[in-house]
Amino acid sequence: MHQPADHHPIRRVTLPSGKTIEVLYLESDVSRQTEGLHVCPLCDSGLVNPVAWDEAGPSHWDVTLHCPNCDWVGGGVFSEELVERFDEELDRGTEALVRDLQRLMRANMEDEIDRFVAALDADQIWPMDF
Repeated sequence: MHQPADHHPIRRVTLPSGKTIEVLYLESDVSRQTEGLHVCPLCDSGLVNPVAWDEAGPSHWDVTLHCPNCDWVGGGVFSEELVERFDEELDRGTEALVRDLQRLMRANMEDEIDRFVAALDADQIWPMDF
């Protein structure tokens, strides 16, 4: 990422089509630090996830971000503290997804059991089914 004369960061972004564009970031680093890296700067979705990251010094990370809601791709060099808060937010999101998955699996299993019991009660299951 380089800085033009007016000090707005510019980053080269490669689109899925293979075309490379330069993105000028007009937002201030302060807004990213208060909202967090998980919030999309275009659509305000809280689902932004990391695509790639590399160390950019002893206390900074170069992170490429993607919003699955509006397909925004961006990123920049962020402090280790901000990236750690982002990592904690990702952990919370992962935990929520795992809880939802467990509930869904349990509900599906209960439904399968109910259908199996109903089939047994109706004499619709024969030894040859196994």
